[in-house]
Amino acid sequence: MSRKKKHMPTFEERASFIARMFNEMPEKSFTLRHLAASSGGADAEGRRMTKSILDSLAAEGTIDIIRQKYRLSRNRLPRYTGTAHMTASGSIFVTVEGIEGDIFVSQRDTRTALDGDTVEIIITHHSRKGSAEGEITKVVKRSDRTYVGTTEIRSKKTICVKTDPRKIPVDIILPRMQYPDLAANKKVVVRIAGWNDFDKLPTGELADVLGDNGDNDAEMHAILAEFDLPYKFDEEVERAAAAIPDKITERDYAERRDMRAVTTFTIDPADAKDFDDALSIRRLGNGTWEVGVHIADVTHYVRPDSTIDREARERGTSVYLVDRTIPMLPERLSNELCSLRPNEEKLCFSAVFEIGDDLDIRKEWFGRTVIRSDRRFTYAEAQEVIETGKGDFAEEILTLDRMAKGLREARISHGALLFDRREAKFDLAPDGKPIGVYFKEQKDANHLIEEFMLLANKHVAQFCAKTANGRKRAMVYRIHDKPDPEKLDKFRSFILRFGLIFKANKGVAIAREMNGLLSKIKGTPEENAVSTLAIRSMAKAVYSTDNIGHYGLVFPYYTHFTSPIRRYPDMMVHRLLARYLDGKRSADAAALEEQCVYASEREIVASDAERASIKYKMVEFMQDRGDEVFDGHISGLAEWGIFVELEDSVIEGMVHLRDMDDDFYRFDEQRFEIFGSAHGKVYTLGDKVKVRVKSADLRRRTLDFRLVKD
Repeated sequence: MSRKKKHMPTFEERASFIARMFNEMPEKSFTLRHLAASSGGADAEGRRMTKSILDSLAAEGTIDIIRQKYRLSRNRLPRYTGTAHMTASGSIFVTVEGIEGDIFVSQRDTRTALDGDTVEIIITHHSRKGSAEGEITKVVKRSDRTYVGTTEIRSKKTICVKTDPRKIPVDIILPRMQYPDLAANKKVVVRIAGWNDFDKLPTGELADVLGDNGDNDAEMHAILAEFDLPYKFDEEVERAAAAIPDKITERDYAERRDMRAVTTFTIDPADAKDFDDALSIRRLGNGTWEVGVHIADVTHYVRPDSTIDREARERGTSVYLVDRTIPMLPERLSNELCSLRPNEEKLCFSAVFEIGDDLDIRKEWFGRTVIRSDRRFTYAEAQEVIETGKGDFAEEILTLDRMAKGLREARISHGALLFDRREAKFDLAPDGKPIGVYFKEQKDANHLIEEFMLLANKHVAQFCAKTANGRKRAMVYRIHDKPDPEKLDKFRSFILRFGLIFKANKGVAIAREMNGLLSKIKGTPEENAVSTLAIRSMAKAVYSTDNIGHYGLVFPYYTHFTSPIRRYPDMMVHRLLARYLDGKRSADAAALEEQCVYASEREIVASDAERASIKYKMVEFMQDRGDEVFDGHISGLAEWGIFVELEDSVIEGMVHLRDMDDDFYRFDEQRFEIFGSAHGKVYTLGDKVKVRVKSADLRRRTLDFRLVKD
């Protein structure tokens, strides 16, 4: 029986097959033997023929030869354009429209790209999990973002700007000839002017000189610049604010509900400069009280798409650093026209409720008013009235306090979440140096204001949500989603080590059990660890036109109406409320949603900047205290170390595993603990420890501790 002779591919057939292999698997590299075997045989003749084909493809630039392997030339791979997002390690993730998931680029393949740059990229590899890796081929457009750093005079020709390495992995060079008066040790803001492939460091251009390195104002402005937040208003905005008339006209009086004769007062922190909310109260009889929540009528002065409105929309929110407020609106508005100062007539947008002694809301009214505050209380002054029953407007304050406590108890009984975390504040010297730490207390006076602001926000949202016949209207809501089940499972597993059991897994039951758990552990060593993880298991509140309710408050409808001086979404809500009170049709939901997304993003940036300023002051406060021993507890764990929070100040620092020299320690992610391989010593969240300051780096805002053995 004759055996059928195996078909030997021709040169052309083999060449066609090899070309197809490269095109179908552009990210793969092949050996000569692999290509020969796949295309028809790896005997001597097959390898010779394959080598000839590969030499021809390489000569025409179709393939590259790298370390005796062959791959499709990078010039033949599809090019994509996307936005670079740099990590602290210097690697980059590129977001490309139309491609699911970001493309990872290792630091060696970033080709001088920086955070925010528009780049051209090729995909060079797909993992089994589907994630893509690539190489950046060129920077299409440099981001106009700025970087903050400290100047060093390197030579007669160059000034080096030492930047925050978490934002850019290299220093930036300034030509000294261009900036001859720029001295060393100055805090500056710079932009990238150019960076060629053959240059080790990028060249920059000077955007601003903030002051001397270490100067408090310079450092706070540096934090704002780092997060691309403004630290002053442009002259155009200030001029527009100065031009706003301050006179209340006869037409204003005629168009508003006159509440000047009703007892009205503000309650604010002692250091507050603007007072954007006030409460009024009067007895109506038959066990009924009229309570007014009066909010500065910012949108009366700030017209849509005006110079000031565009600036406020861009900022999104006021920013609160340790020692200063960066207002959303110029002081002409926030501290003057819209500040509800005592004994001055002011224009407000108000929510007025008729409330029975049983806390039943019998009637509500929304509209524009004119008020006159009778008294400015600090929280401490109002608290003294509540505790002693004596003082100015004692009956009114005690009545409001009774109502607020009833409203709060009702919220808690319905499952509202209560997280009472200690909030540390700094005592600052005149030059901004921290000289002490104290804890901000939430007392009855604080809760009084909180409950009536919540009441107004809730009822404004309910009113705006639907017309009288039940038709939905576009509205800006403050929403809070249910807890993430996976995070909740981790929380449930973690607290078992403290003998704590958490059974609830959905709905209001989670909130009720969480409140009970937090109350149970109050004052215990594990309180901070458990409450921290509990907060992390919760969703973040955001702005949206898609109402899913507010889980934490247990409100089906909720918005932000009460702070238009400091939050742009509140200005949006004021305009929507005015629109619907006038009977106009629903606003454009798509346009509102776009602004909601942006406002939520700005809120996160502002919060990050606030935390950075707190971190700076913490490091500054600790930098000269290396000889002291501090009591603390473990507040977090990571692959590289232990986070320790000090008991008397909630200042947090890191103990690196490499500095724990009594054993070889590792992080067990499943058990969430650090354990010693030789001696079995275990560290976990909540453990009490003693530490010393090892190093305090103000430039990086990092605080390193070293464990002190008993």
